[in-house]
Amino acid sequence: MIRTQRLAAGVCALLAALMAGIAFPAGAVADETTAAAPKVDLVLDVSGSMRTKDMDGGTRMAAAKQAFNEVLDATPENVLLGIRTLGANYPGDDRKTGCKDTAQLYPVGPLDRTEAKTAVATLSPTGWTPIGPALLKAADDLEGGAGSKRIVLISDGEDTCPPLDPCEVAREIAAKGIGLTIDTLGLVPNVKMRRQLSCIAEATGGTYTSVEHTDELTDRVNQLVDRAADPVVTPVAAEGAASCAKAPTLKSGLYTDREEFGQERWYRVDVEPGQELRASVSVSADRAVNPDYGVLLRAVTVHDREIVRGEAAGNGRTDAVSTGLRYPKAQSDDDDAPAETVCLQVTHSYSATAGVKTTPGMPLELTVDVVEGPSQASDVAAFGLGRGWWLLGVLVLVGFLAGVLWGWASRWRIAVWRTN
Repeated sequence: MIRTQRLAAGVCALLAALMAGIAFPAGAVADETTAAAPKVDLVLDVSGSMRTKDMDGGTRMAAAKQAFNEVLDATPENVLLGIRTLGANYPGDDRKTGCKDTAQLYPVGPLDRTEAKTAVATLSPTGWTPIGPALLKAADDLEGGAGSKRIVLISDGEDTCPPLDPCEVAREIAAKGIGLTIDTLGLVPNVKMRRQLSCIAEATGGTYTSVEHTDELTDRVNQLVDRAADPVVTPVAAEGAASCAKAPTLKSGLYTDREEFGQERWYRVDVEPGQELRASVSVSADRAVNPDYGVLLRAVTVHDREIVRGEAAGNGRTDAVSTGLRYPKAQSDDDDAPAETVCLQVTHSYSATAGVKTTPGMPLELTVDVVEGPSQASDVAAFGLGRGWWLLGVLVLVGFLAGVLWGWASRWRIAVWRTN
C-alpha cells in the first residue's frame, strides 16, 4: 500500500514537473509575441463641441461612437489597442483644470471588444480640448515593445490649452526616436484646425484626413489600424549622382534622398532577363514653393536611350507629387545572358518663393522593386492592353457569332410567322 502511494506521488510529481516545463516556455513565447505586437492608441476629442449635429443628421459624438464600434469589431487580433479621451470629464470653466482633462478610457493591450464598446458607450461631450497634454499621455501609453506604434487623433476643433503647442509636442515625440506615428482626423472643414492637425501629423510622418460623414470616419480609422499591423519598412538613405556613370546601384527597397532645385538625381538598377523593374518616386514640398510643378522619372540605358518614363504635375493643392514606371525585360534563350543596367533619372520642377532657402534639397522617396516578369514581357504594354488582346479577340469573335445566330433566328421566326 505504501509502495503504491509512493509510486502515485512520484508519478504526480513527474507530471507536475513536465507541465511546469511546458508552461514556462509557452509563457515566454507569449511575452515575446506581445512585445513585438503593433500598438494603437485611439485619442478621441470628447469636448463640448462634439454635441454639434452636423454628421449625417446626428451629433459628432454619435458618429464617433458608431465608428469606434465598427472599428473595434474589425481590429486585427495581433494589434494591441487602447482608447484615450480628452475633454471627457471636466465641465467647468477653469482652464488649468480643463487642460488636465485627459484619461485612458481603455488601456493599450489585448482587445476585449465587449469591454471596450461598453466604455465608449459611456462617453458624453463635456469640456475642453487639451490636445497637447493628451498626445504626451498617449505617447506614454505606447511605451515599450518592439512593434510599430501609432496614435490616431480624432478632433473637431483646435487645442484650447496654450501655451503648450500640440505641434511642438508632436515634434518632441518625433525627436525621441521611438518610431511613433501620429495620424489626425478632423471632423470639421475648418482652416485653422486643419493647419494644426496637419502640422501634428507631418511632424511624425503621419497623415491628416478631413471627414464629414460617419462611413468616411469608420473607413479611415480602420485603414490606420490595419496599417499599424503591416510590417514596418524603414527607408534607406541613398545619395544619387549627377550622372548615370557615377550613380549608386540600388537593390529592391525604399530609399530617401534630397534633390535641389534644378538638379538631377541618377540611380542604377540591374535587371536580369525575365525580370520586371517597378519604380516610383515622390517629391515633397517641405517649404513654400510656387504653384505649378511636376516630377519626372525616366528609365534609360547606359547609352542614354530612353526606355520608359513616368511624369506627374501638381498645382499647389497637395504637398507631394508622385509618379512611377514599369520596365519588363524579355526572357533570353542564353542562360548566361548578363543583367541589364537601367539608369533611373529623377527631376522635378519645383521653384522656391522669394526669401525661401534652396538648401537642403527637396525630400524625395524612391521605391525600387525588381520582380519576376510576365511570361511574355514584350507584350505587357501593348497599347495599354498587354495580354488582354487575347480576351479582346475572343469577345469580338463571340459577339460576331452571337450576332449571326440572332439574325438567323430572327429571319426563321419571321418566315414561320408569314407561313402561318
